[in-house]
Amino acid sequence: MTTHSKHAVLDGQGNPRGFQTPSRKVEFWSETFLDRGYSALPDVLEAARADGFPLILTCAKPSLFCQSQHRALASLRKRAPYPEIELHPATAAARGIQNGDWVEVRTSTGAMRAKACFSETLDPRVVVGEHGWWQGCDELGAVDSDPFDPNGTNFNLTVSAVIRDPISGTPSHRSNVCEIELVRASRDRAL
Repeated sequence: MTTHSKHAVLDGQGNPRGFQTPSRKVEFWSETFLDRGYSALPDVLEAARADGFPLILTCAKPSLFCQSQHRALASLRKRAPYPEIELHPATAAARGIQNGDWVEVRTSTGAMRAKACFSETLDPRVVVGEHGWWQGCDELGAVDSDPFDPNGTNFNLTVSAVIRDPISGTPSHRSNVCEIELVRASRDRAL
């Protein structure tokens, strides 16, 4: 049986076993959550923007690489030589940032640097970063980056380990607040 239809496996009486929920169905309304004091319906809590951090920072996995791996492969690195931060052109213009500029993304937790990449489809309040950028590529002369360097390219430095989802207990990689600014010194380094 394929993994996408595990719910259709039959029990001993010939009935589909269903999903691992009390109702055996996909539950949008969760009695289990309600019984434990949480909302019964899924809810999106927008990041609370604070003074100095007007933007919402989220993270997306680049499809070219596998998590934080394979940046040392020249054939892949040629297609994506630098980490990028996607942002709306209006957001960039308000900060004097041009497409391809090195920028710094700052949160209350830390900072990282990447190249600005414009996207008209993003909400102007949102910027999208990439994790996993510290590995060099010898063949292209790209040197390793210290993953703990606040002037480096490690997205994880912007994520608080203290702020956690109340249900899963995981840190929030998708809804931090930040500010983004132009890195004044031109640093087109070989990362």
